[in-house]
Amino acid sequence: MTVDAQKIWKGFHWSFFINIQGLIICLRRFEYSLVLGDLEVAQTELATATDLMNASGAAMQLAGSFSRQMYESQVRPTMSPPYVKADNFSGLMCWEHAALMQIWKRLGSTFKHLPDELQPQHAEFVQAYFKLVADHKAVCQKFGGDEGGSLRFEDGKATETLDKFAQVRYAQIDPNQAIARCPPSYFKFS
Repeated sequence: MTVDAQKIWKGFHWSFFINIQGLIICLRRFEYSLVLGDLEVAQTELATATDLMNASGAAMQLAGSFSRQMYESQVRPTMSPPYVKADNFSGLMCWEHAALMQIWKRLGSTFKHLPDELQPQHAEFVQAYFKLVADHKAVCQKFGGDEGGSLRFEDGKATETLDKFAQVRYAQIDPNQAIARCPPSYFKFS
């Protein structure tokens, strides 16, 4: 059986983005249910958001389920001109990323003052984020991100850039830093 790295990469990135779209919907519904004072629905939405974050991490793992040589020969070239219009292509350019960052920023004060009843689910949500970061970083590292930059940020190391992003996002989703930082094997904060 021949492995088509490009199809694997694209297919599981589409799956990743579908999960992120669901995550955005859940977080908006979570926010709205809190405004209405409906903690039961808020709990359900946050639990579903947690599941979708875990599914996103799994999709990221599967997106990288081929060799580095295949990535360098079949995948990476297709993320540069003439295959894409930008010479600094990145998932940061997707609307899903912008929408998720906006809602996480908006939810910062909500997470800071979260009702006690939602704290255990919030802890699972934050742990799912740690896992997603670890999955993303592992794929990046597998394909040389610990040796050099990404297409978007050529200077430095791509894995270090992911660590910096993770630190900012961790502060947004756990502003009280109530959830113990993830184990060093997930990612480090500089």
